[in-house]
Amino acid sequence: MKKQIWTPDSWKSKPKSQIPDYPDADKLQQVEATLASYPPLVFAGEARNLMNKLAAVSEGKAFLLQGGDCAESFQEFRANVIRDNFRILLQMAVVLTFGEKLPVVKVGRVAGQFAKPRSSNDETRNGVTLPSYRGDIINGFNFDSASRIPDPERMIRAYVQAASTLNLLRAFSQGGYADLHQVHAWNLNFVSKSAQASRYEDIAHRLDETLAFMGAMGITSATTPQIREVEFYTSHEALLLYYEQALTRRDSTTARQGDGYEGDWYDCSGHMLWIGERTRQPDGAHVEFLSGVKNPIGLKCGPSMTGDELITLIDKLNPENIAGRLTLITRMGHETVEKKLPTLIQAVQKEGRKVVWSCDPMHGNTITTSNGYKTRPFQSILTEVKKFTEVHRAMGTFPGGVHFELTGKDVEECIGGDQKITHETLAQGLYETLCDPRLNATQALELAFQLSEA
Repeated sequence: MKKQIWTPDSWKSKPKSQIPDYPDADKLQQVEATLASYPPLVFAGEARNLMNKLAAVSEGKAFLLQGGDCAESFQEFRANVIRDNFRILLQMAVVLTFGEKLPVVKVGRVAGQFAKPRSSNDETRNGVTLPSYRGDIINGFNFDSASRIPDPERMIRAYVQAASTLNLLRAFSQGGYADLHQVHAWNLNFVSKSAQASRYEDIAHRLDETLAFMGAMGITSATTPQIREVEFYTSHEALLLYYEQALTRRDSTTARQGDGYEGDWYDCSGHMLWIGERTRQPDGAHVEFLSGVKNPIGLKCGPSMTGDELITLIDKLNPENIAGRLTLITRMGHETVEKKLPTLIQAVQKEGRKVVWSCDPMHGNTITTSNGYKTRPFQSILTEVKKFTEVHRAMGTFPGGVHFELTGKDVEECIGGDQKITHETLAQGLYETLCDPRLNATQALELAFQLSEA
């Protein structure tokens, strides 16, 4: 049987899940053509740089910090929101660098995280049933029939927002804001009043002393770019494949004149893309699409995944066993991780596969309170990461990263932590997530300290 040749649209011949049915097919084609004519959001060389960084993680020489909003919102598109999310990741990276004694690869869930998978196609309220909200790139959050109709034009708005977000992030990361001399200024106002403030300031003062010594030796921001700049990469779940295909480009720098090869394919909507727990079918559309682009990719691994299933997926997504190509993001739940994770590690070890192991402690620890709020207990999140680390150490593998849903805003969506947020206070505080509960900046920093101390 002849092997099917991969093309950016070959996913369309595969079984599809979590992809909306657009009522206006002509409009969808027009939007796809428009997006295909737009400039790429990221450059293929940047994606290759990230893959090299992740290769170091797979070898135990670096640590991956991946985090950001559950879902980006058109309504929340403001410079201060982007800045604060970027800032808390910088703070976490500093804390983890001190604790891990390793460079931290910083990857945001940003500039493309607009679509969300749903457990049901429909939502019912007070006897009224409408299509589920699937993220601002697909339909609207308001519970009315007009808002919930999938609209292809939303992809254009998502592209514009992603481009503007990337522009600002590049300015922050390379324009001086990320300079280590600014480490004190990164503290958010409400974080400075928390129990984490003194712990963070202690690290900041130690860093000041180190920078002062280096400055005396002539190593300054002016002479050493690593002090004044950070490498910051973007990522999102590659869920809406119409959008992903439209932004997939040939990389001319990998073209070969001798045999007419036109270059590798890259999904230029983001540096790193991942496949979710609901769309990881080996013969499905999402696996087919991401198997053909050369970006570093992630694969969410839940408690139902078996070792054989994982190897089948690795065969499809990283057949050449390239280090840094594939990050396995486990999401087991704090009560299940010790039982389920070893089976996956054993399968990967047996086959000699090169992967990054990362822990998503958010999705397996979601609960609903008696008053109807979806939340995540801080202690459950922390426990899963600690158990993830313990399992890997016991099996001789490297627990290479963490993957969080978080925000730089002072929200109250996850219970527990030093702030002692409870079920009751969820209704009184700032609870505004569009989908899943996020760690606030204080909780995220507290978690970084806990992990670095562990």
